[in-house]
Amino acid sequence: MNEPLPVAVIGAGHMGRHHVRVYSEMPTARLMAVIDTDIERAKALAEPLGVAYAQRYTPELGHLAAVTVAVPTVRHLEVASPFIERGIGVLIEKPLAPTVDEAERIAALAQRHDAIVQVGHTERFNPAVRAVERLGVRPKFVETHRISPFSFRSADVGVVFDMMIHDIDIMLHLVRDEVKRADAVGINVLGPHEDVANARVVCKGGAVANLTASRLALKTERKLRVFCENAYISLDYQKKVGVAITLDKNLNLLRLMREHNIEDLSQMAGLDFGKMIHVEPLVIDDKDALRTELETFLDCVRRRKKPPVSAEDGVAAVRLAAMIVDSIQAHRWDGEGGTRVGLSADIVSAQAFGDRGDS
Repeated sequence: MNEPLPVAVIGAGHMGRHHVRVYSEMPTARLMAVIDTDIERAKALAEPLGVAYAQRYTPELGHLAAVTVAVPTVRHLEVASPFIERGIGVLIEKPLAPTVDEAERIAALAQRHDAIVQVGHTERFNPAVRAVERLGVRPKFVETHRISPFSFRSADVGVVFDMMIHDIDIMLHLVRDEVKRADAVGINVLGPHEDVANARVVCKGGAVANLTASRLALKTERKLRVFCENAYISLDYQKKVGVAITLDKNLNLLRLMREHNIEDLSQMAGLDFGKMIHVEPLVIDDKDALRTELETFLDCVRRRKKPPVSAEDGVAAVRLAAMIVDSIQAHRWDGEGGTRVGLSADIVSAQAFGDRGDS
């Protein structure tokens, strides 16, 4: 059996603590240190596990093969760069960066130093998503809903970079096509950034996606629907249940219509649809997504292979997220002739400025 890889977690916040817990339980990892500018927070996680803690990484903490970077997104480039330059494997929590420019710089740095960089789009490792992947479908329409109460953890960014980014990555992964345009609208209620957003994304190959995210809901819901030329898939991430209705499994229904010379579906109104249609439950295992993500990351570091969620994937997600945010900020609430543009804070600010100017 291979020796466990020495790892550290940079950032002891909400996501960092989960990485610390999972690494400490993995036989393929040897947790060496927890690092955070808040030394007391790092200590609280590290001491019970008997590992080192510090405000920053120094060689005295020992050799590292891999690190998780779970600091605020605005610091991803700054914190990840020294490790990438040393050829140390880096898992960077999502989103890869706050801007397209910084995301591209991280990807370029990884390529230049031949370093393994994986992006923490954990939803890719959700057993429910993997069940959809096994069907090998080519989506033409993707619809997602991701809503939850406000967590108070990501008030520095809007719901697009905070929550919708998960579905952006999944959509891009399933569709595998270049984005042509994105039209979006959003509102902000709790602060200067959008708290609810909806985006319609059109790809060059004709696929369309409708993505909705909200952090103003009183419940949590995460759903995915996929329309293909020969299948319909409905998935509930949270409950880990899903179904697929495929053309090849429902030819009997079409044959039945022909045999009975049925030309209008209304003629079948007395029949039990549930018994006629073949609905196939998706086979979803109960594996922990974060553990699978970290196991995959360390395997890629050990075998020097490209991760399934690469830095390039992270760049693509950030690029589309930025397009959606730009569209939200450019949305004209009263049409082309109107003056109310963007989020409500901008509208209120503009109105207040106009009022002062008229007085």
